[in-house]
Amino acid sequence: MTPPLPWDARHAADIIHRHLHLEGPTLPILHALQEAFGHIPDDAVPMLADALNLSRAEIHGVVTFYHDFRHEPAGRHIIKVCRAEACQSLGSEKTATALLERLGIGWGETTADGTVTVEAVYCLGLCACAPAALIDGDPVGRLDGAKLSAAVEGVRWS
Repeated sequence: MTPPLPWDARHAADIIHRHLHLEGPTLPILHALQEAFGHIPDDAVPMLADALNLSRAEIHGVVTFYHDFRHEPAGRHIIKVCRAEACQSLGSEKTATALLERLGIGWGETTADGTVTVEAVYCLGLCACAPAALIDGDPVGRLDGAKLSAAVEGVRWS
């Protein structure tokens, strides 16, 4: 995972300009901004609105509608724990709660050292392996507290 760049208005303008030719450029630009900066910086919203001749509210609406867009940078490692019915029925809530308590954070938060962000997702399509999670994009199934903790610790200090 590439570390996010610090905010740079000129770099953001370049990202926006490189994607303006695309049909429906809003989402590709937002993805590119998030890839570069680790989140959608507030300063990028008016720049994008101006470039697309949209209101700031319209861009804000898109950013807040899609859960994958962040308002602040995530940790170096992202843990997405499934909270859908199949995972819940096999103990995902208890497993996730134990992890959050051990890390000292809540859902959607990042540890104080910036290493881990834990996010809720609502179905990873891994119901046959429930409870499941994605750890830096890699699926992990049949989780229990020990397996999830070991997996998180494995990436946290890597």
